[in-house]
Amino acid sequence: MADAEVAKKMLRGILQSNKGGVSLSHLQSEYKELTGEHIPHKQMGHSNLDALLASMPSLVRMERSRSGEVVYFASGAKETGHLAKVVARQRTSKKTGRPHLVNTQMRVKPAAPLVLNGKKMPQESDVLNKEGRNRRMTLPSRFQKEVHAHLSRNSQQTAPPSNLNESFGSGKAKPYNPQLVQGHIREILAKYSNGFWVSKLPQMYRELYKQDLPTETKLPGHVLVNLDLLSDICTIDYPMPDNPKRAILYRRSSTGGGGGEDENCNRRNSSASEEELRVRKELGRRLSNQAVPPLQIPKEEYPSVLVVEATNTNGVLLRYIGEGYSQAQESMEDEMREFYGLDQSSPTPVSSLSSGQLVAVRAEEEEEILRAQVCEVMTDKVKVYYVDHGFSEVISKNKVFELHERFFKLPFQAAKCKLAGLEPFCQDPAVLKKFETMASGKILLAEILERGQTPLVVLYDTSQDDDININAACMKALHDKSLASPLQVNSAYMNVAISSVCSDGTIYCQPPSRALTKMNETLEKIETYFHSQVTSEFLVSRPFCGKRCLSRYKGKWSRVEITNLHGSRVLDILFIDVGVQASVEVFELREIPSPFLHDLIAIPPQAVKCCLADLAVSVGSWTPDAVQWLRDKVLNTTDCSMKVAKVDEKKRCIHVHLFTDKNFHDPDRSLNRQMAQSELLKQQPDVFLTSHSSARISTPTSSTKTSSASNSTNGSPTSANVPIKPHLRRALSGPKGSGGGGNTTTTPSSPTETPSSPTSSLQLPPPLELPTIGNNMDVYVSLACHPGHFVLQPWGDMYRLVVLMGEMILYYNKTEEKPLNVEKNQVYAAKVENSWHRVLVKGVLNSGLVSVYELDYGKHELVSCTQLRPLIKEFRQLPFQGITAQLAGVKQRQWSEEASIVFRHHVEKKPMVAQLEAVQEATNPWERKLTVFLVDTSQEEKDTWVHDIMAEFADELTNEL
Repeated sequence: MADAEVAKKMLRGILQSNKGGVSLSHLQSEYKELTGEHIPHKQMGHSNLDALLASMPSLVRMERSRSGEVVYFASGAKETGHLAKVVARQRTSKKTGRPHLVNTQMRVKPAAPLVLNGKKMPQESDVLNKEGRNRRMTLPSRFQKEVHAHLSRNSQQTAPPSNLNESFGSGKAKPYNPQLVQGHIREILAKYSNGFWVSKLPQMYRELYKQDLPTETKLPGHVLVNLDLLSDICTIDYPMPDNPKRAILYRRSSTGGGGGEDENCNRRNSSASEEELRVRKELGRRLSNQAVPPLQIPKEEYPSVLVVEATNTNGVLLRYIGEGYSQAQESMEDEMREFYGLDQSSPTPVSSLSSGQLVAVRAEEEEEILRAQVCEVMTDKVKVYYVDHGFSEVISKNKVFELHERFFKLPFQAAKCKLAGLEPFCQDPAVLKKFETMASGKILLAEILERGQTPLVVLYDTSQDDDININAACMKALHDKSLASPLQVNSAYMNVAISSVCSDGTIYCQPPSRALTKMNETLEKIETYFHSQVTSEFLVSRPFCGKRCLSRYKGKWSRVEITNLHGSRVLDILFIDVGVQASVEVFELREIPSPFLHDLIAIPPQAVKCCLADLAVSVGSWTPDAVQWLRDKVLNTTDCSMKVAKVDEKKRCIHVHLFTDKNFHDPDRSLNRQMAQSELLKQQPDVFLTSHSSARISTPTSSTKTSSASNSTNGSPTSANVPIKPHLRRALSGPKGSGGGGNTTTTPSSPTETPSSPTSSLQLPPPLELPTIGNNMDVYVSLACHPGHFVLQPWGDMYRLVVLMGEMILYYNKTEEKPLNVEKNQVYAAKVENSWHRVLVKGVLNSGLVSVYELDYGKHELVSCTQLRPLIKEFRQLPFQGITAQLAGVKQRQWSEEASIVFRHHVEKKPMVAQLEAVQEATNPWERKLTVFLVDTSQEEKDTWVHDIMAEFADELTNEL
């Protein structure tokens, strides 16, 4: 097994059978299970397995998660060859080439299975399944379930289920009629004159005649054991002499005794009798009308899809990628290519064709046999529709064959979907042209919003640094280019409104333009329209990222785009005409009324992204004081002027010199010059990272006086004082009088509470209440580094944490941002990615970044100091949910990377049962540490104790060394 090519084939098979990726230890164990040997990395010229895998980029793709785990996938470099050929044939005139691979794994087609005398032999996977089950009993227990799952996957891919269509029959046989049954068997033999495995006879009989093969005292109960009883109607071949049950049946010549015909030869090219032609025609008619199982939408929320084409965005043609879909289809087409053959023994074409008939077609390139449906029959040619690939082709009749019943099991793979948000513009030429450019022929991710016969989806291209929302990009194609007014270098603009100043120093402005005037007029008409309507009828029922709708800004309806969703209630939006981001509840959004939809969509966003030119400190490094100074200067002012210095096309940002009056000819009067000469952009020195030990936490305070809500200095749509809803306040603090899980009841403070002084104490949540030693608790493992360090969350309180984080998003995304003196070892609210978390500050850097520890999830993050806020009292009621723990039942050691990967694979981001062994108390709740046994109870047949897995893994590594 040391042969390099054989080893590569085995590795490829293992990687392809693990769609979600496989760890290094899992890869090694599966290889050993299948071959009896370790991966021969030394024989292949590499000192370790990592180096071997890194040397094979065409075979192996490596990814590293945020937690540091290395996962290996089958490489996509050669995996889309089959799709590429089919798509290229379908789109020859469009010259799109091979499909663009985005976030998916396809497989390299295996070599054709062994064939003996024109008949298919048992495949290698069948033998592996049998041998694997025998060897599995001698493996360590940690491998048995994983190997069993792997073999089950292989079995499902190589042997289709016995019944995919429940409508084939009730399972009860009709009264036995020997002549009828014998006639049916003759028909099957005539239909499959190329031979078939006797073990398939009951299944074929049931699927063809909608009833079970009878089991009565004559046929076929003992016939399947004593096949000689069928010798008068068929020829029997035993390719495996030691296993008579693995026999192949062939139809005996109608002349009897063989008539000079070799029993083991393929008879497809011999002249067929009139009776045989009649039987074939009748069976072909039955099979053409046979029900094919409907295509089921993948269960995952973001399946990979190959986009074929779209002549209407309400019916985009696509194919689902992955196990059970494209992989099953390719397996079927491999079998079809083998079954129909590409040599002299290939089957004869169908003699009679009719519209709607299902057939097998040899494609024009002479390499593929595909399933198709007849669309139109002509003199010498026929137009067919490839039901798995979604396109039509006119071909010669001699390339069309009967479709064998075994190829009716897989659902047709060509499917349709509807692009969300584009329904009113489904046939707009600009939309379809944009879609053709960005999506056709590519493999994308599809977010499924509604499941139905034609699912509603949002498509994403994830091949770039930033994910591209295809639906939103197509919507932007509707912008009226005549309304665009790009700013020119060295040009000056007056009467400019500064709509927003972001915390990183980015500025959004509105230069006067025809588009701005038209937008304001349209929005005023919408205000009037809503006054005469019941606006609740325009509530947004299906929010999704990229959707354009309306929300209130400074008391008026304004255009917004949904940028992120936090569950079903809270979402993030961008006011596209002012550049302000906010978080709202979904009921605050309204659909754009249809009478104004086309006009409003055609107007490009009116917020122009700018930054101040010629400053020593770039955008992203501004101090809070500098941001506040600029906001005080320019917000709520409509007569600013600016001069364009440079246009950065890559970052889509315009560098400007900004003035608060019309004197843009004097550079000394610019805000750029004033800021450069000030101390505003100078950073404070780093705070060194040290351990925290204080039991009381001093209050973080603002370094400047709170400005009034009416000033709204960041352009936020609502005031700074946002109350917490009473019912949600109760949910955060827990039911009155409850004692479990640390649900202590406290009197909520005023919703506008801010710390009173730098020396006041910050009241922290009570510690989580734990079960007594030896008792169990349901937990969720939010983070796992190794058996010596992982983080648990109490399962019963997770809904309260979800409510808390939703309220924090609504509160902090609407409150006014104020400069904050961030101190080490203090508790704050911090914005990490798109959510707000309760954090402990571990250190402050002069780059403006802050190292924080998420108290509810156990993660360490680096965030900008501008993303921190005081943690108000309402958000200090729920105990911090992250509990640090170590695994009981194993000797703590310096865990290897392999052991850490195995541990993470079994526990991270999974619900478990924790049996409490010991508690190490500490002054602060985040310093407590538990020692627990972890038990996986997700399987019905048995519970899995994680310490057993880790102990066995450690012993195995020791033995190997």
